[in-house]
Amino acid sequence: MNFPKDLRYTTEHEWIRIEGDIAFVGITDYAQSELGEIVFVDAADSVGQTFAQGEVFGSVEAVKTVSDLNMPASGEVIGFNDDLNDHPEFVNEDPYGKGWMIQVNISDPSELNSLMDAEGYEEHIK
Repeated sequence: MNFPKDLRYTTEHEWIRIEGDIAFVGITDYAQSELGEIVFVDAADSVGQTFAQGEVFGSVEAVKTVSDLNMPASGEVIGFNDDLNDHPEFVNEDPYGKGWMIQVNISDPSELNSLMDAEGYEEHIK
């Protein structure tokens, strides 16, 4: 399992990466492996909407199940990874790169302090 140290993690298995004023959000390597083959990411409709930390912003559909996606930190969704429409397998193949799901303009950066670092997340899933 791969847990990049520059990311923060939720207990629901989302990750968040801050790049300047924008945050990228996706699901962890552990989450994609537990879900199995991803066939659809339903989060495009969240663009333009504001969500509170922990609120559901979409869902990810695997062959056997559907799982909610929870917002790691409050903010407005400003982008969706349109590549996932044709290639949902990017979430399985490269969850921290090509498999990112949404871009967010974070409204309260202090909420990031409540998230786990890579070591904490690794302990969480044991």
